[in-house]
Amino acid sequence: MEELIVGLDIGTSKICAVVGDVRPDGMVDIIGMGSHPSIGLRKGMVINIENTVNSIKEAIEEAETMAGCEISSVFAGIAGGHIKGFNSHGVIALKNREVTKLDIERVIDAARAVAIPMDREVIHAIPQEFIVDDQAGISDPGGMAGVRLEVKIHIVTGAVTSAQNIIKCANRAGLDVYDIILESLASSEAILTDEERDLGVAIIDFGGGTTDLAIFSRDSIAHTSVLTLGGDNLTNDIAIGIRTPFKEAEKIKIKYGCGLTSLIGEDEIIEVPSVGGRKERTISRKLLGEILEPRVEEIFNLIYQEMIRSGYDDMITSGIVVTGGSSLLPGVPEIVEQVFNMPARVGYPDNIGGLKEIVNSPMYATAVGLVLYGAHSKQRKKKFRIRDTNIFNRITSRMKRWFM
Repeated sequence: MEELIVGLDIGTSKICAVVGDVRPDGMVDIIGMGSHPSIGLRKGMVINIENTVNSIKEAIEEAETMAGCEISSVFAGIAGGHIKGFNSHGVIALKNREVTKLDIERVIDAARAVAIPMDREVIHAIPQEFIVDDQAGISDPGGMAGVRLEVKIHIVTGAVTSAQNIIKCANRAGLDVYDIILESLASSEAILTDEERDLGVAIIDFGGGTTDLAIFSRDSIAHTSVLTLGGDNLTNDIAIGIRTPFKEAEKIKIKYGCGLTSLIGEDEIIEVPSVGGRKERTISRKLLGEILEPRVEEIFNLIYQEMIRSGYDDMITSGIVVTGGSSLLPGVPEIVEQVFNMPARVGYPDNIGGLKEIVNSPMYATAVGLVLYGAHSKQRKKKFRIRDTNIFNRITSRMKRWFM
């Protein structure tokens, strides 16, 4: 094996670890996967350290068994309502000479020099384009001559404490964390094509606790945001609407749920367990659809409003790619097409080899994307470990060095 990379998706509904083996040609072979229900998170954020640590250990052990290796370090995903993304701009003088690597670092530092509250830190600072003497659209200005260098970057910030908790959980499970990556950014690595990135595409990661939006245009990230609504809200609506326990509502959603009532036959009947040991009841599957459809529409309407606010809605030429476990609900692509008035598809992990079939589901897109991100990342030289002593200073100093 050339080099093993592990992606750890610490999600609201499940914790998933995917092991990838990087070939000499750069292709990634999937060689192992482990998944375990997540009971220590809510809306993408850790609310119980011990439960999260135990779930991570279970997922890692399963992945180790399948891959036949020992896992010591991971690329971890981060999501939640605390995530905020915005665009920034930096400029430096070149004094009529060639652009060097140091100049590129300087201009990015200039763009990063924005006021951020003390309780937040930069997770990503991603160059969108460089401009040399009014010549825009440059992806790598190295070696070009000019007197003025500018850069436009997309900055993603998150709450310091949320990142601390993710790293702390991984460390307690015996793992080092190489880097923390925004989950929608990771998913994009696994499911988008080069043509979609170039033409303009929106990826919607419809997960259990959150729904993440990432907009790409001209092969660079343009906008990111996180909505704290997801598949758990659908389950909760079912539990209340047909008076059944939450666990049973989740099973009913997976087996019989449909986001579009028009796709359900008139005479379809399902059995529903009751609360408190009462007898099972039968209801029309149509009723289930009538509970789910308004909530699914609401979630995608909120994402659509965020897209309009971003100002990038006109740049999404190739359409919408929806992924995440909740995107498996029948009727979701049809609702997305109705709400956004654009073509939509469900995104499955691609650009990988090996045991591709074990991760061939939208619910594994983030974990596979974390592996691909790790394989493509050039800055994996330093791993870091947060210990219980002086956690704040350690994470803050590391986060200041974070850069894709």
